[in-house]
Amino acid sequence: MLRSIGRQWRCSAAFQCHCSNPVRRQQPLAPSSVERAFSTTVGQQVKAQQQQQQQLLQEQQQQQQMNKIDEEVSRLLALKAKLGGDAAPTNQKFTLKTPKGTRDYAPQQMTLRQGVLDKIIQVFKRHGGEAIDTPVFELKEVLTGKYGEDSKLIYDLKDQGGEILSMRYDLTVPLARYLAMNKISSIKRYHIAKVYRRDNPAMTRGRYREFYQCDFDIAGTYDPMLADAECVKIVAEVLDTLDIGDYVIKLNHRQLLDGMFEACGVPAKDFRAICSAVDKLDKSPWEEVRKEMVDEKGLDGAVADKIGEYVRLSGGKELVEQLLADAKLKAVPNAVKGLEGMQLLLNYCGLFNLESRVSFDLSLARGLDYYTGVIYEGVLKAEPGAVGSPVKASPVLENGKPVAADQGSGTVGSVAGGGRYDNLVGMFDPRGKAVPCVGVSIGVERIFAVLEAKFAASNVKLRTNDVEVFVASAHKGLHEQRLRVLNQLWDAGIKAEHSYKLNPKLLAQLQHCEEHQIPLAIVLGDAELAQGVVKLREVSTRQESTVPLAELANEIRSRLKA
Repeated sequence: MLRSIGRQWRCSAAFQCHCSNPVRRQQPLAPSSVERAFSTTVGQQVKAQQQQQQQLLQEQQQQQQMNKIDEEVSRLLALKAKLGGDAAPTNQKFTLKTPKGTRDYAPQQMTLRQGVLDKIIQVFKRHGGEAIDTPVFELKEVLTGKYGEDSKLIYDLKDQGGEILSMRYDLTVPLARYLAMNKISSIKRYHIAKVYRRDNPAMTRGRYREFYQCDFDIAGTYDPMLADAECVKIVAEVLDTLDIGDYVIKLNHRQLLDGMFEACGVPAKDFRAICSAVDKLDKSPWEEVRKEMVDEKGLDGAVADKIGEYVRLSGGKELVEQLLADAKLKAVPNAVKGLEGMQLLLNYCGLFNLESRVSFDLSLARGLDYYTGVIYEGVLKAEPGAVGSPVKASPVLENGKPVAADQGSGTVGSVAGGGRYDNLVGMFDPRGKAVPCVGVSIGVERIFAVLEAKFAASNVKLRTNDVEVFVASAHKGLHEQRLRVLNQLWDAGIKAEHSYKLNPKLLAQLQHCEEHQIPLAIVLGDAELAQGVVKLREVSTRQESTVPLAELANEIRSRLKA
């Protein structure tokens, strides 16, 4: 018991002694270096987390502001669309140019163009053609797979309400779709409209990305080569009517080409690819075409050489006889059928007096996949700018500036082409019903290029309006009288115009007549009007005569007929 009480006293004393020491109670133990390092690291981490949280909060606020801005912009754009307002800001700067491969046409150029189109339409109507029109764009599936390697030149459009569309590449495939859709099995139609190709444009050669085609096609089941020969005749009539220079119409047959490829040893699967290469012989020498066949198409060199022996041949009926006697071609039924067709076509061309205009040319291939029979192409013999050419090359303007002449500048080449395509309509018909067709397309853009150069070289100014008489006033205060006379002439069907100034000078009015090649001018004066007459002036001779107002329309018609 005493030991127990002693232990308790020592513990109590020890406790009281330790706790009652004021120094030890106020000075805790100093932290170690490890504790100091740990404390510093924790503090840095806390601070970094606070900074990250602050940055995230700022980013969220910025994103919310951007979302609000986007919503407001979308709301304003939607409102703008409803109101129909699409005006550009007043300070916006524009690049004033036409898209690559397109051009504007000034009044003189449009006058020339319209004159060409009118002459072509006259030829088409002479042969019984009826006009149709189709949309400028088609479903993409309608156009895909019809043009061989040229399919890559089709302009595709963005999704429009669930329809995938493409700009029309030519007028032939839309015609086939039109015939199949409307169950038409016989028609003789012409179609003049714009087509679009994503081609490498050559402005000086009349090759654009947007251009006109003038097509004439005969659809229906008829006896061999009758419709085909008429299409060749139409090509000749158009080129003769336009008088653009000497030309030749090359003829060939797709069955003969296929038979020739077979006889030379070309695999059937490569016929279209090799045909596409042969089609380039009008632009490239045989050596380059052969290289493409061998290096790019994978054709055996010996086979290419055999093809070269044939594709360099051209002539007339005598060449058909020569090939019909060829042992290799005689063994291929397609070649024989093609040669017999050519024999009949050349006979019909002779009846149309076209012997001097046509040439049986084995290099003509026409690369489009849909041709099945005769093919033809109209080519100018004398190129613009060449020796002996009736046309001298002149610069073509693009966006108001002359286009730089590239290699081959001034060369126009083919100005018409076409052929037979018997299976194209059946591709669109649900039952596969075929409608045999043959047609021709006139390359009017290239013809325009030739005629523009021709007129530029001759310095002839084309008249760009059809005004027959100009109503002028000799002095002030006669604008109401001018309007009365104009109304009288317009009611009589006479093409007339006047100055839009109240008191124009007489000399300026007469100069306007001379500059715009207006043949007649009526000069009003107070003294003449008081007597019920006017002066009628012939602009070219400057001779004037007095004509009663009541007889004015009849007198003008009489002068215009003279």
